[in-house]
Amino acid sequence: MTGIRLYRPTDREAVADICVRTADDGADATGMLSDDAIWPTIFVLPYLERHPDLAFVVTDEDDVAIGYIVCAPETREFEDWFHDRWWPAHGAAWTAAGAAHDREAGLLRYAAERKAGAEPYGDTYPAHLHIDLLPAAQGQGWGRRLIDTLTTALRERGVSGLHLVAGAGNDGALAFYRRLGFVPVPSPEGAQAFARELRAR
Repeated sequence: MTGIRLYRPTDREAVADICVRTADDGADATGMLSDDAIWPTIFVLPYLERHPDLAFVVTDEDDVAIGYIVCAPETREFEDWFHDRWWPAHGAAWTAAGAAHDREAGLLRYAAERKAGAEPYGDTYPAHLHIDLLPAAQGQGWGRRLIDTLTTALRERGVSGLHLVAGAGNDGALAFYRRLGFVPVPSPEGAQAFARELRAR
């Protein structure tokens, strides 16, 4: 039965696949990089490793993940861990081999340079998320429900704010976040960051 549930370790491969198939501003990025695994290793697998209790999936009738949301409740601590432990262990081979082209080089540079305090809105809105849905899960309200599920969990932990960064060219995502009450905040070139307070109801 289609629905939302907590992530399970058996979902890991499906979640990584969703990440790749939505990585190009919501479109399929398969084959875009020298190794498809670069995308999930940066944008979803570290969250599953460190905060599986804040990872939720939308499943199809066969209980296979077709969408997900992942989160770091404390961005500063997460980015330090990513920089000091995750990326040296999981990204060293790609860094040593060198990038196949400019976009890949930019992604690898971004991963290597992630650190606490790099995002100025991270202190006011300490949690951050990544959310992706395959076409089969889009346009049915699952994105809103995933974010509602996550924000409920964060409020229960006393987290005061949440932020995210989307590609500046992903018009559908930009409109979606605005509809859910996320407010645009100063952003790097080519991206748009959004933030939202999480006040107890």
